[in-house]
Amino acid sequence: MAAYKRQVAALPIRKRRGKIEVMLVTTRGTGRWTPPKGWPMRHKTPWKTAQIEAYEEAGVSGPVGSDPLGRFDYKKKSRGSTIHRVTVFPLRVTRVHARWDEKGARDRRWFTLREAARAVRSPRLKKLLRGLRGSKTKV
Repeated sequence: MAAYKRQVAALPIRKRRGKIEVMLVTTRGTGRWTPPKGWPMRHKTPWKTAQIEAYEEAGVSGPVGSDPLGRFDYKKKSRGSTIHRVTVFPLRVTRVHARWDEKGARDRRWFTLREAARAVRSPRLKKLLRGLRGSKTKV
């Protein structure tokens, strides 16, 4: 069985005009759309780490759920084709900040679930996003 590098992500969520929207950010290397994510932090729960990453990478804050929405994998070629397994936690956005840590390094954008599923590359992340349509996701 392959070894994975573990990461955590927040999926920033809001409801607009009765529809769920999610915020994605661009990666620094390739400019692909992804949820804000990062490495586990010592002495922090995975969901708290995801909440911190959402602020640092996307400039959003709000309550985070401790139950994962799901997981997805991606390969990072710059690290010898290492497979990264990302656990995704929901974050209900209550504040969008004008300034944040990585503002100059990334773009951020709100997407409908359908748009987000088209924008991301990972098949498992696409499936996760499609599965949220009509769900009662609570944070």
